Amino acid sequence: MKLLLTRHGQTDWNVALKIQGTTDTELNDTGIKQAEETREKLKNEKIDVIIASPLKRARKTAEIIAEGRNIPLIIDKEIQERCFGKFEGKTPKEFDSDEIWNYKLNKQYEDAESTGELFERIQGFLEKIKEKYKDKTVLVVTHGGVTIPIRATLEGIPEGMEVLRGLGIGNCEVKKYEL
Repeated sequence: MKLLLTRHGQTDWNVALKIQGTTDTELNDTGIKQAEETREKLKNEKIDVIIASPLKRARKTAEIIAEGRNIPLIIDKEIQERCFGKFEGKTPKEFDSDEIWNYKLNKQYEDAESTGELFERIQGFLEKIKEKYKDKTVLVVTHGGVTIPIRATLEGIPEGMEVLRGLGIGNCEVKKYEL
């Protein structure tokens, strides 16, 4: 299976460095342009199916990328952004963002998904699509926080790295994997 991974286009909260999590923010004009540029970049790429998060910013990015092509679009809650609970809407300066992304610490929060829970959910998703789309090319349109466990699972965690936030990908950046 070939996996193409991208993050949604830019939102106003990205610009303000606010944690979005499951808050359902929209793409801004730059985000729409990024999605259009990604559509152009992928126009000659054979894509059998697009799987997107149900949150507006990822869904709209996927819809824009799919424009003009007959590619099935599947919405899958498994690749929705991590729930950050009380941290949503805050900037990393307003809380210990290193702590929330520390894989080894795996801090449990009352109203937020832990790093371990996120990894478990995303690894289950990867296993599911590997089996279901063995000989296919799948484009996954998701969120920065979801790209972290995908990259850590497929590329490995760099030695000594405990705070994984740096593994996320940029808005509409595309990574390619053979699974």
